Formats: sequence, C-alpha cells, structure tokens
Amino acid sequence: MRQGVIIVVLVILFRNIAISQDTTKTIPVTQIVEGDTIALIDVKPVVIFPPNVFQSKRESVRYDKLVYNVKKVYPYAKLAGKQLAVYKAIMDTIPTENARKSFIKKAEKELEKQFGDEIKDLTFSQGKILIKLVYRETGNSTFDIVKQLRGGFTAFIWQTLAKIFGYDLKTDYDPGGNDKAIEQIVLMIEAGAI
Repeated sequence: MRQGVIIVVLVILFRNIAISQDTTKTIPVTQIVEGDTIALIDVKPVVIFPPNVFQSKRESVRYDKLVYNVKKVYPYAKLAGKQLAVYKAIMDTIPTENARKSFIKKAEKELEKQFGDEIKDLTFSQGKILIKLVYRETGNSTFDIVKQLRGGFTAFIWQTLAKIFGYDLKTDYDPGGNDKAIEQIVLMIEAGAI
C-alpha cells in the first residue's frame, strides 16, 4: 500500500514537470504555397569535410595538437571579437581623447585581471593561433587593433616586442590557404562536431 502511494505521488510530480515545460520554442512556422502548407524549419548549415588522411603518425600527432590548440584559444578569440565591438561602440560615444584613453586603460586593467593569467599560460603555438583567430573574428590584425585603440607608437612598440619573441602582430588569416586546417577545425567546433 505504501509503495503504491509513493508511485502515485511520483507519477503526479513527473506529470506536473512534463506539463510545465515551455513549448513556445518549438512552434513550427508554416507558409501556404499554392494551397499546400509547407513547414519552414531553420536548419543550421552542415559543413562536411573529407576524412583526414595522414602520411605518417607524426602528421596525425601534429594535427591532433593543432586541434587541441585551436580548441583552447578559440573561445578567447570569440570573446575578443565581441569585446572589441562593445568597446568601439562605447568609444564612439566618448567625446574627448583623454576620456577615451582613460576608458581604454580601465578596460585593459579589467581584461588583465580577468584573463591575464590564462593568456600568459598559453604556449608559443597557441599564441600564434590566437593572433590568427583574432584576425578571423575581427577582420583586423592585432597590430591594427592596438593601433586603433592605443595609437601607432604603442602598436609599433608591441610589434617590436612580439618580433623579439617570434610573433608577428600583423599576421593575417588565410582560410583558403595557409590556415585551411585551422578554419576546418573552427567550423567543426562551431558545428559541435569536435
């Protein structure tokens, strides 16, 4: 008898949970064409790549390492693209140059506090990939972004320091050429395939 009561209570609870689910997200959109009702469904594009064929185990390991590195830095590049758009919109509303510089300094300190340690822990290869992916997300090289936000002299200093350590802030992104593998990995990440 006691087990029967517990089962009935559980059934009622699960029924209430199932009924209370929000179904507004699954309303189908229809269109009538020549008397026929056609359902319109928004489907994400699917990108299909041929399987990777590696000539050696070494190539396979290098590709796996590239996948790991891209997966690690891609969220930072996405965030950089979003934050840059926000900062540019705010800076367009700031009337004076001194106020803009003050805003940039505050934003830089905030980003340093939030992501400084994580960015500093990136490897050399991950740093190079991040520079390329920032270009992919923003449409500008890292050098151009620094030049727009901090000025030409500061961009020159950062470029010089980067060159000393083997980086190039003027690196662009070529999804159909040298960066084809990175682009493939990014598309697979966006599609949820990896």
